Amino acid sequence: MSKPHSPHSSSSLEEWLVYLEQLHGQAIELGLDRIRHVATELNLLKPAPFVFTVGGTNGKGTTCRTLEVLLMAAGYRVGVYSSPHFIRYSERVRINGQELTDQEHISSFHSLNQGRGDTSLTFFEFSTLSALQLFKQSDLDVVILEVGLGGRLDATNIIDADIAVITSIALDHTDWLGPDRESIGREKAGIFRQGKPAVVGEPDMPATISKVVQDKGAILLARGKQWSYHASPHSWQFEDIQGKLTDLPLPHIPLANAATALAALRVSGLTISESTLKESIATATLPGRFQILQQSPLVILDVAHNPHAARYLVEKIEQITPKGKVHGVIGMLHDKDIDGTLTVLSEVVNQWYCATLEGPRGATAQRLQQSLPKAACYGAVEQAWHAALAQADAEDIVLVCGSFHTVAAVMALSDKEQ
Repeated sequence: MSKPHSPHSSSSLEEWLVYLEQLHGQAIELGLDRIRHVATELNLLKPAPFVFTVGGTNGKGTTCRTLEVLLMAAGYRVGVYSSPHFIRYSERVRINGQELTDQEHISSFHSLNQGRGDTSLTFFEFSTLSALQLFKQSDLDVVILEVGLGGRLDATNIIDADIAVITSIALDHTDWLGPDRESIGREKAGIFRQGKPAVVGEPDMPATISKVVQDKGAILLARGKQWSYHASPHSWQFEDIQGKLTDLPLPHIPLANAATALAALRVSGLTISESTLKESIATATLPGRFQILQQSPLVILDVAHNPHAARYLVEKIEQITPKGKVHGVIGMLHDKDIDGTLTVLSEVVNQWYCATLEGPRGATAQRLQQSLPKAACYGAVEQAWHAALAQADAEDIVLVCGSFHTVAAVMALSDKEQ
């Protein structure tokens, strides 16, 4: 395929991102031959001495973040690749907890574009290779890769991880990954490697995951079997084959994800003292995951976009015991389980503000309203958000959820207003 007009090293990041979106005929093309070819040519298959790859339906971002915070606290140089981004492309790559400059991304894109030859790459494939290149240049100890979609055929799976992690298995992306938890589990487990630990945080593990572990000769560490955790009101404890950790401070992210990260870290052989662990585990937070934007009314942003994530969100809101009403600002993609997600969220939301999301995958407000008969409809997230704020009293809660796109729109508005 011939290249579209190629930007150069002095082009803006915006120009590069537009170019990357047009580079390949389709947005998603599962399969590793093209990206592996380029990565091999450019010697990018070993971005750091130690690599974690983290897959799963929900909880990938917070699990990666916990690993990153703990390893940095222990003195390791750490790179993290995650997606999607909320406001800035640079959110996708962190080195020692910091985003990089636009120019660093531009330089990486430029050299990668010259190095790929005639091989066509999707936006995500190009972005993944660029992250690997940036990591390789940065002389890191550890790289943490968040899987984009599925596992077996995801661009990140060209890398042989030292430890593969699966956070949870729920129905999502069924058009790509299969119609049930068994087929989704099989796809996610494609990141496992022979002789390497496979850490699974999903408590109700599909049988297909055990089958992949056997076929690949990986070493399974399953929640509830090889490791477990228990929470009390003010602390939690963790137990695995190495022993027990007690009096751990409760994290700000879902406890299941912090525990999964801890299970992966402890089997890695990377060293972190118990005191450093206790000091740092509660400091991990991530934008858009039960993020409190303001008080009175309490504004909560959460990217929950399937029934499994919605259930966790409902439980968190019930713990707050709202004194007033809960106003729900919702926008979703049409390929998600809209009915299932809204049924769960409706257990706590009193008043709904449905927003149409732009783009080919966006659902209309009217589609959401079919599942929420009394909801109001708005043409954009911004309108729904302003309407909810206008109607919320000081003791109410305004919940913004349903998609990364919905949360990103409110984050961008809030940034602008500040």
